Amino acid sequence: MSTMKNNFKDQDHLYSSWSFSKLMAFFFLLISISYLFYSLRFVSHSYDCDQTPHNPTITHHISFNTPSEEESTPPFEELTNISHIVFGIGASAKLWKQRKEYIKLWWRPNEMRGVVWLEQKVKTEAQNEDFLPPLRISSDTSRFKYKNQKGHRSAIRISRIVSETLRLGMEGVRWFVMGDDDTVFVAENLVKVLQKYDHNQFYYIGSSSESHLQNIYFSYNMAYGGGGFAISYPLAVALEKMQDRCIQRYPGLYGSDDRIQACMAELGVPLTKEKGFHQFDVYGNLFGLLAAHPVTPLVSLHHLDVVEPIFPNMSRVQALKRLNRPMKLDPAGLIQQSICYDKARTWTISVSWGYAVQIFRGIFSAREMEMPARTFLNWYKRADYTAYPFNTRPVSRHVCQKPFVYYLSRAVYDEGANETASQYVRVQQNPECNWKMEDPTQIKVVHVYKKPDPHLWDKVTSNFTFL
Repeated sequence: MSTMKNNFKDQDHLYSSWSFSKLMAFFFLLISISYLFYSLRFVSHSYDCDQTPHNPTITHHISFNTPSEEESTPPFEELTNISHIVFGIGASAKLWKQRKEYIKLWWRPNEMRGVVWLEQKVKTEAQNEDFLPPLRISSDTSRFKYKNQKGHRSAIRISRIVSETLRLGMEGVRWFVMGDDDTVFVAENLVKVLQKYDHNQFYYIGSSSESHLQNIYFSYNMAYGGGGFAISYPLAVALEKMQDRCIQRYPGLYGSDDRIQACMAELGVPLTKEKGFHQFDVYGNLFGLLAAHPVTPLVSLHHLDVVEPIFPNMSRVQALKRLNRPMKLDPAGLIQQSICYDKARTWTISVSWGYAVQIFRGIFSAREMEMPARTFLNWYKRADYTAYPFNTRPVSRHVCQKPFVYYLSRAVYDEGANETASQYVRVQQNPECNWKMEDPTQIKVVHVYKKPDPHLWDKVTSNFTFL
């Protein structure tokens, strides 16, 4: 009897196992058929999320259709030119009488667009109106808090210049360029620099201070407004929307530059550095900085009321007018350094085109010559040469190693030869030297011939040669 019971149990177990296996096989078959059905449907139909949005409040426009040739080719867009740039110039009514002379040096009334923003009305002269940008009065900023005891609340007004200029609604704008009333721009070089960047993206372009301490106190991520900075149009739109709220969060900041940078940080936009923008936070003689300018287009000069005239024996404005001559002939090559060697005489020759020529007794390495000589003083008077954010070299005290310096006196363009001819004259006597080697004392004038190259910055450049 027990044997029969065991047989029945085995049969029940076998029947149960067979039923379970059959059920699982049927289940997997059903899944396979469903997968095959949906796969064929996906292959045979294009996918468009607009047809079946899974959230009625959010629409995703996704398409896998191949675009036509006309759609895939972007429309032609002309290169950025001066008409695409709008200048916003921060000015002071108190200093307007003398500072306007700097603006007149570079402003082109029939080509450029921009506005000078003042805190109050100033007296205008009819003969000046044709040579200057239009003047406007900044809006009231008394509602904004300012708590920095060392600064001036005019910084708030100046920090809003880009936003106020944007609200004027000018058309065809790609870039807003900020500067001070004592900033001088080299327009062609500014355009050349901005052509490198996509104006449809967020860009904040400028440079740091020549003082390491300034950069520490403010920020290495900040573009200094006196040296000028550029903001792309989309970024200016984003800035204008949030700037007034942003400013309220930083009442303790010192100036306008750091307020702009604080808002850039909130927008997540870093500084794109271009070395040709010059704040010139130095005192004294700019000769060392200009004679060994970095290999980059000269875009701006600033603090021209603080430093000495860039050419000796003339006023600041007169000196800048002289620089204007080579600037018009060959802006790309302006103040670009070339280092040459006269092996027969054992001389090193440095040419800062359009500005100055130096002849040194002896052979100096290019590495040394490209360092600015310390003819200038630090912005912080107690600081020494270690407080510069770049390499410098001392001015030689040895009478025989002092350079013979020749300053630009004239520059012309020879159409027949397609070259510029510039003349440099020595205006100061050098002390006597007892070295028994070739003496440059008898050289009074240096002539330099150079072919202008508007595409200079589209190439890899070299700045030294052997004679």
